[in-house]
Amino acid sequence: MTGYGFDAVVFDLDGTLVDSIPDVIGAMNRVLAEHGRRAVSLDEGRQMVGEGAGALIQRAFGATGAPPEPNAMDQLIRRYLEWYRHYPAVETEVFPGVRETLRTLRDAGVALGVCTNKPHEMVAPVLDALNLSDYFSAALGAGALAFKKPDPRHMNAVIERIGGKPDSAAYVGDGPTDVEAARAAKLPVVLVTWGYTRVPVRSLDADAFIDRFADLPDALRTLARETVR
Repeated sequence: MTGYGFDAVVFDLDGTLVDSIPDVIGAMNRVLAEHGRRAVSLDEGRQMVGEGAGALIQRAFGATGAPPEPNAMDQLIRRYLEWYRHYPAVETEVFPGVRETLRTLRDAGVALGVCTNKPHEMVAPVLDALNLSDYFSAALGAGALAFKKPDPRHMNAVIERIGGKPDSAAYVGDGPTDVEAARAAKLPVVLVTWGYTRVPVRSLDADAFIDRFADLPDALRTLARETVR
């Protein structure tokens, strides 16, 4: 057991580690423009992300006119990903304290991983562009497996790949899907208060909340003491 009470910590990506809304919504707006739709604002976009590219497209099209036809979804997703691959991290920024905290946990022997509903093919490009890849032993997005958050198998696959065990792991996210995923996997969950969520973050059933990423190590220690292992 590490000095932080957990041998493994898994993280959500968008809204938790990085502020990716400008590039995510930038790609989405290029698709909307191709279909004669208005652009959605960054504030609107923050309410649209969290369950993957399909959900984002449904919400963006619904906010700007008629929803997309079901038989058009595959093409819309492909087009969105084409644009996103061109500009994966032009304006995306790492939240304050993330690098230092990840380094502290990693250097203390905590295994780190990413479990996100961002399309899997975009996870590595974003992490690489922001020089975050080296902190994580595994990072699995939507499409890497036959299931995604909140299905616990997504989380468990990340824990297994980073060499952790579910009974000594915790999850860090920013919204309802993250709480559902953690509960399904029977993990304690810490929520950041600056992320992307359509409901007030403190109304969610998390085990702890942090207002600064640098507060995560102390939150993990407290959770480890309070949680019956």
